[in-house]
Amino acid sequence: MFRAVGSALKRNKEAFNGIARGFTTSSHRVFTSNITAATVTSASSSSLAGNSFYGLRSLLKGQNASMFRKMSTVASISSETKEGLKHLVTGGPQARKWVGIWLFGSATWVFSMVVLGGVTRLTRSGLSMTDWKFTGEFPPLSDEAWAQEFEKYKQSPEYKRVNKGMNLEDFKFIYWMEYAHRMWGRGLGIMFALPFSYFLRKGYITLRLGVQLSGLFALGAGQGLIGWWMVKSGLEEPPSEYSQPRVSPYRLAAHLTSAFAIYCGLFWTALSVVMPEPPAESLAWVRGAAKVKKLALPVSLIVGITAISGAFVAGNDAGRAFNTFPKMGDTWIPDNIFEMKPLLRNFFENTATVQLDHRLLATTTLIAIGTMWWFTRKLDIHPAVKALIGSTVGMTAVQVTLGVSTLLSYVPVSLGSAHQAGALTLLTLMLLLNHTLRRPSPSLLKSLPQVAKSNFS
Repeated sequence: MFRAVGSALKRNKEAFNGIARGFTTSSHRVFTSNITAATVTSASSSSLAGNSFYGLRSLLKGQNASMFRKMSTVASISSETKEGLKHLVTGGPQARKWVGIWLFGSATWVFSMVVLGGVTRLTRSGLSMTDWKFTGEFPPLSDEAWAQEFEKYKQSPEYKRVNKGMNLEDFKFIYWMEYAHRMWGRGLGIMFALPFSYFLRKGYITLRLGVQLSGLFALGAGQGLIGWWMVKSGLEEPPSEYSQPRVSPYRLAAHLTSAFAIYCGLFWTALSVVMPEPPAESLAWVRGAAKVKKLALPVSLIVGITAISGAFVAGNDAGRAFNTFPKMGDTWIPDNIFEMKPLLRNFFENTATVQLDHRLLATTTLIAIGTMWWFTRKLDIHPAVKALIGSTVGMTAVQVTLGVSTLLSYVPVSLGSAHQAGALTLLTLMLLLNHTLRRPSPSLLKSLPQVAKSNFS
């Protein structure tokens, strides 16, 4: 795959250096107006997360939808004759449209992988397959094959300590869950690689985009290895006879963080393909966006750290402890939060400390996003930016509600999965906000008036 990428990029080197610098207004309108629909597609990849996407869906309805249509139109008009603008895709508006659809579709697939992975973990299905092959394998199709797989599972610590006495039908359920998760990941690899090869052969992919997508493909290929590395830790005997078998929280965090990184990379790249310039109607709005960006970047970092801390909650099964709120049991802070030595281990392995950290980070996220809204509500900024900030506040409130409900309900599969999907939805909104707040190209800045000539309604 990488040899083919390098060959195609080398063949198209002259085309990369001759990227068209100007396109007609109408062609830009065609592909940039697709951003809202593609974003909705990415955010709605799983029915388990239906409520979590309310903020993004409401953003794209009625008045706000009009704002985004105008936003993309303004971005396209401003970029049609600017010499400094370089597009990531050559071949005209149709090429950009199809590459954008492919990238948003790939991001949607990764989103669904994250949700399916959460369901697999919550149904305790992840350790049902005790071996792994890079090329994949056929599932058991006969009674004899099922019996052999079941015998393998009976040798695992999870069966001996947790599921002893499980019947074959119950084993088939958890096996199919893990098998579906693995094959869905391999399907993503095919769905990504085939269009990538096609677009390379057609000469649509620029050198810069080819390098970015090759890196994402490599990270995706490594994700399967990280997943097996994680599962393997759960197939080892626990250190104590009273401990339940579970995967290493460090490896689970690495697996989930890698998935989030792939999703963010695909989503950001897709946005850059369909909206090469940020919305800019005036210099006043550009200055306002710069002020918002100073807040949005640190807030995005807090959102990301909170999401990763959730991986450690999952890895330590900490959601099934201290199922009260706002207190943790009878106290605000448990007594044993620093009982492990060295001290740093408590933040990643101590159930009480890990859950306390996640509560504090979630609260910090809510306050940070609320603060960002408060300090930007009177700024002179693009209406679409205001709408995005408002939707982010709403999504944060939904996510906190989902988190508390999941805790109080002892982590049911439905709420736990929706909470994980909600984390990625909130991250999606922050990505969209930061992408919209980018600084326009120098050529576009030179053409902007001081104040917007028309109001967005």
